Amino acid sequence: MAVDTGKETLLIESQYFPNLSYYKTLVKSDILLIERYEHYQKLSFRNRCYIAGPNGSILLSVPLARGKNQRTVMKDVKISNEEKWQGQHWKTLVSAYRRSPWFEYHEEALGKLYERPAQFLLDWNMACFEWANDVIGLSHPVSFTDEYEKEYAPGTGITDLRDTMSPSAVASPEDTPVYTQVFQERTGFIPNMSILDLIFCEGRRSLELLR
Repeated sequence: MAVDTGKETLLIESQYFPNLSYYKTLVKSDILLIERYEHYQKLSFRNRCYIAGPNGSILLSVPLARGKNQRTVMKDVKISNEEKWQGQHWKTLVSAYRRSPWFEYHEEALGKLYERPAQFLLDWNMACFEWANDVIGLSHPVSFTDEYEKEYAPGTGITDLRDTMSPSAVASPEDTPVYTQVFQERTGFIPNMSILDLIFCEGRRSLELLR
């Protein structure tokens, strides 16, 4: 696809309510380019995110129709709705954040998002991403790849960070915002949680902290 070489474009995969490393990188770019022609990679943030709970981090994982080992192009990956995962995720979020300063401001809208039918993982991820961006006031232009390219030539203005952020990577607290979490007195500060954690704890300051 054509890229405006006068602007910095971040190329990265779609993720489920991305973590703060993702957002810290995004705010430094001008344009976001989402990879949709890659093959789904298991054990990644594509269908999972982590939130801070009373006993440490909690995994929220979106079940997939053909399981986590499928080799399907990302745009075609379907969600399995046999189990009521949206209801389960929502109950977990309510339990973790109902005492946070900003949860009540977003409870109704986010609750409606979790009631929305979800068939394809990419569509669900983008709906979550758009919701979070709207809440924090982030308005980066977003586009999608037209085909899969293994590498991008220097000088294209594209920063390729596909598959560089994974659940197994440990983020330094210095690389992501530090703020007061709901259960911090019990668990200590847990860095690099989902953007949801920052939204519920810091509200309107979220974007400022990311910058």
